[in-house]
Amino acid sequence: MRLPVRSFCALAALALAGEAAAQASIGLAAPLSGPSAVLGEQMRTGATVAVERLGSPSLSLTVADDGCTAAGGARAARELVAARVQVVVGFVCGEAIDAALPILKEAGIATITPGVRTDSLTDRRDRTGWLVYRLGPRADGERQAAGRLLSRLWQRELFAIVDDGTIYGRELAESVREATRQAGLSPVFVDTFRPQLDNQVALVGRLQRAGATHVFVGGDRDDVAVIGRSAEELQTGLVAAAGETLRFPGEIALAPGTLMVGLPDWSDIAQPAVTAAFAEKRLLDKGYVLPTYAAVEVAHQILSAQAAGPGAPAGDLAGREFATAIGPVRFDRKGDLSDNPYRLFRYDGEAFTEVGVP
Repeated sequence: MRLPVRSFCALAALALAGEAAAQASIGLAAPLSGPSAVLGEQMRTGATVAVERLGSPSLSLTVADDGCTAAGGARAARELVAARVQVVVGFVCGEAIDAALPILKEAGIATITPGVRTDSLTDRRDRTGWLVYRLGPRADGERQAAGRLLSRLWQRELFAIVDDGTIYGRELAESVREATRQAGLSPVFVDTFRPQLDNQVALVGRLQRAGATHVFVGGDRDDVAVIGRSAEELQTGLVAAAGETLRFPGEIALAPGTLMVGLPDWSDIAQPAVTAAFAEKRLLDKGYVLPTYAAVEVAHQILSAQAAGPGAPAGDLAGREFATAIGPVRFDRKGDLSDNPYRLFRYDGEAFTEVGVP
């Protein structure tokens, strides 16, 4: 019996969907050799556990070493294309992903990176047409969040802004200064300080004379700790705030009450069952482990949606929401996260706890 055209098309669509489900394949590109290999192993751990926990017998993971180099990125992309993966996750180095994306674009393969922060990666989307989505923060995300959060928090405070003269510190401090200016606020003191001193009594004294009760510090962790210690010695009650460098280990204790604009500790907000899975396997759930786990979850949902029937192609994820172990994920038109992941935290003497900002 001859089938109507409409029935034939429906059967063909079902056949294609079944084939996609049977061949659901995710590629992982990570630096598994060279000085960044520890980051690559974090990615491999997150991706492997995610595939295991998703529990789909049709889902496979192909791993390629990008070596954190341009040559390695191109090689990894060609390997993954040859393996016929449908979505790629990974990359932490700009050189590697820049070399890989033209190859993956030609093959129509979308890439989800939890590690590359370079702003131009997604800013060039209209020109390059690269099918890339960033699950991690942009390079300017910290600066934007610091300005936005502190300009709200310090509406009624006498605050100062200082930096250590480095490019990082100066740009971060200037972002806070510009955001507060646009909010109609003005610091009572602005200066560049000399970093890496044993004490900052002179700086704290000048802040006190200016009437500052809060200070944003564009600098590294130990300088913020020294400023806090000097403020305690002078009993000024000064509250210091800084960027995500406060997460780094240091030899000097931070003063309780110190504020940080930084990323969450993913293990604190991840689903308990997921963190328990890493603990059971005695695997470290730090660094890129959980973000890569989440990237694989996004990739799996893309492939599942394609297998279920017609829908948005893998190269068009903008506006769609994906459920992940670290919370819902949405991408904007450029491929960046719709919501800036940086938050405000306060150090309580032992750990950082999130602070709600109006």
